[in-house]
Amino acid sequence: MKQRIRSGSRGGSRTGIRVAVATVLALTAVATVGGCAFGRPRVKVPAYLPSPATTSGYDASDPTPTYEPTFSPSPTQETYDPDGRSDVRGSNCDFSDSLRQFTYTVSITNPSTTDSFSYDMAVNWMKAKPADGKAYGLHERSIIVGPGDTETYTAKYSVNQSSIGQFWYTCQITRAQKTRM
Repeated sequence: MKQRIRSGSRGGSRTGIRVAVATVLALTAVATVGGCAFGRPRVKVPAYLPSPATTSGYDASDPTPTYEPTFSPSPTQETYDPDGRSDVRGSNCDFSDSLRQFTYTVSITNPSTTDSFSYDMAVNWMKAKPADGKAYGLHERSIIVGPGDTETYTAKYSVNQSSIGQFWYTCQITRAQKTRM
């Protein structure tokens, strides 16, 4: 058998390629083991992210939650309706023939826990039959009621006629103007 020996540039170039491939593979292996062969994927953060603070009160850039107190009036800032008729109750609407006098028991309860109020009261004894809007008499009085207190008094109106026949009447609290003291 005859052996052939290759010679020339062709064999050298193959050896050079093999050396180059082996070198590249060796460098790739070293770079991979060292952790720098392949770059990490880049994450692109959008320029604007909706802030959780707009919905939950928590700002991700400031881990300390913000506290915004809601306004509630203090007891000294209680609001009140100047029409105090809802604070007033009436009972025992009556007329005395012997005294020729109307009477009506009025109770005023101040719902405030901090403020005193002056109540400017008006009580009318009105015709009931016919209910024509005419009054037999009017009683007016101002009374001061302390916080949480109830004041009771009897409203009275005397009729100037010496004799009054049978008639129909009702008692009405027509005014209870409330003013803070």
